[in-house]
This record gives sequence, C-alpha cells and structure tokens, in this order.
Amino acid sequence: MIFGSSPLARSLVALAVGSMLVLGQTAAEACTRLVYLGPDGNIITARSMDWKSDVATNLWVLPRGIERNGEAGPNSIKWTAKYGSVVATGYDVSTTDGVNEAGLNVNLLWLVESEYPKFDKDSKPGLTIAAWGQYVLDNFASVDEAVAALEKEPFTVVTDNVPGENRLTTLHLSMSDKTGDSAIVEYINGRQVIHHDRKYQVMTNSPIFDEQLALNSYWKQIGGTVMLPGTNRASDRFARASFYVNAIPKDEDPNRALASVFSVIRNASVPYGLNTPEEPNISSTRWRTVVDHKRMLYFFESALTPNTFWVDLKAIDFSKDSGKVMKLDLGENQDHTYAGDATKDFKESAPFKFLGL
Repeated sequence: MIFGSSPLARSLVALAVGSMLVLGQTAAEACTRLVYLGPDGNIITARSMDWKSDVATNLWVLPRGIERNGEAGPNSIKWTAKYGSVVATGYDVSTTDGVNEAGLNVNLLWLVESEYPKFDKDSKPGLTIAAWGQYVLDNFASVDEAVAALEKEPFTVVTDNVPGENRLTTLHLSMSDKTGDSAIVEYINGRQVIHHDRKYQVMTNSPIFDEQLALNSYWKQIGGTVMLPGTNRASDRFARASFYVNAIPKDEDPNRALASVFSVIRNASVPYGLNTPEEPNISSTRWRTVVDHKRMLYFFESALTPNTFWVDLKAIDFSKDSGKVMKLDLGENQDHTYAGDATKDFKESAPFKFLGL
C-alpha cells in the first residue's frame, strides 16, 4: 500500500514535509520547557538544557538588594534586585534558568530566528542578553506583572557571541509562576513579541512560537494516542511534550505529580552523547531542572550523575542585610554528585559577572 492514500496519511505527509522545510532552514540547539497544571495549585515547570559541549553550569543563590546594570556600556539600564533567586548559569556569565522567592520561573532557550533591535547611544537603555532572565527574576513576582512591564519595553536587549564561538547568542525567554500563568517573549525582525496565556505550556526552539503552534495543531487533530512524532527535532519535541504534559494524571500527591513531570521532560530529552552528522545542531541533553512552584523546590538533574537533588527556597536567607551570594559547584559537565536536599551544600562566593559589551 502506498502511504498517502487517505486524508489522514496525506495530512501526515504534508506535516512531515512542512516540518522538514521549516527546520531545514534553521539551526538550533535543542531545549524543551513545559508547565504542568495540576489540582490544588500544584504547578510544576520543567526544562531540559541541550547543548553540544559543556555549558559550564553552576547553581547560585542571589539575595535581594544586589545592584545591577545592563552591562551594555554607558547607556545601560540599572536596577536593584527586589527578589532573591536561585539560578542555573551558562558559563558562569549568564542566567539561563531560575526561580525567585515569589515563585516566578524563567527559562532561556535557543531561537536562531531571533533578531534584536538596533542599539546605540540614542536607544532605550541596554540590557545584555546574559542578564535578561535575571532582570525578570529580580524585578517581578508574577508573569502578569512581568508582561505588563516588558510590554512598555524599558530596555533594549543587546547580544554578543556565545563564549568561545563565532555566532551571536539568539534566545527566547519563557516565564511561569505559581498560578500556572505563562508567557513567551521573542524578538522577531527586531521587534518584541509576547505570547501571554495560561495555555502556552510548552516551548522548544525553531521555528518561532507562532509556527510551533501551527505545526502542533496537526498533531492535535491526529491525537497523541494514535501517533506522535518521535525525532529530536524541536517541533517533534513540542508535539510530544504538549500531549504528555496534559495526558499524565492530575495527581493530588505532589511527589507523584513531580514523578510524572520528570517523565515528560525526560521523554523530550536527547540521549547523552548522541551524534547525528546530518543534523549537527541536535545536541545532547546536559541537564534538566524542575520547579515545584507550590512547595518552592528547585530540582536539578545532570545527565552524568545518578541522582536528582533539590534546593529548598524556603530555607534560604534572601534578605538584603544578611543574605549571601552562594554557589553550588556542579563540576565539569555537571558531574559532581549531590542527592536529596542540597540547600546546605552551597558555599558563600563572590558573585559571577554577567557577560556584556
């Protein structure tokens, strides 16, 4: 039988061809982010970090009251952190993921289509892309509050090359909070685009979010119990994560809900060490984080260690007067092993410096 003789088959072929055309024009590191909307306010956000080499990630505790600037030269935005946070860094020069003491979570994922506004002395104050996520964590308690502020465009995002590479850092940002609200912020053709709705539970990489939603609509019509795309491409991971995050049981037991969410983000991960010559920009999953917004727990799981551990934000002193900058050294390729509650394993440290111009 020739595949394509039925309307369903023709739809699948059209989707597959369309996906290949879209993704064949782009190059993106692979990451996935999803939000679980459970009963009784049990909101959980998970993300994977997929990268071709060691992203040199460590975990940091950052208290309130730290004065920062946009690291973009004389015309830089300035602010003082209103909220303390726990963050995962990239190369210890940027905030790639984190949650603040109010329960607001941010995730930075690669988006090759990103194009940021022109920046010069006459622009709105500059903000290095390395501190984009930190600006949100420092200043806002909820997605709604953050979106209201970002819509006014108080800064110009300024980007530079990835450390050690000859290519610009091109990212989009997702936010979620303890109410289950979500937003995705992208810069397309030099203009900020914000998608704000509780229904935006999943974000991956290329293509842009509008097109991800359109591709995913095909799979919704087919139904995840019939067929789901199985490759590591961004659109396939988007479809799988979208189906599974809503198909898993809405368990009232927070630990069982957490186990289900971990299962979904692992399902959307790329096997460690995978090397696909014809798809050089599909990268191994290096680590995963999961935020339990209700219990204020920040979980971390490295691909190279046998244990999952967590940080309890309720047990951290984030105050301006007595709170300390602290670091949890995860080691090269995040191969240091921690187990269970690792909150007390953080050590006081000088703060890392955001990469800027």
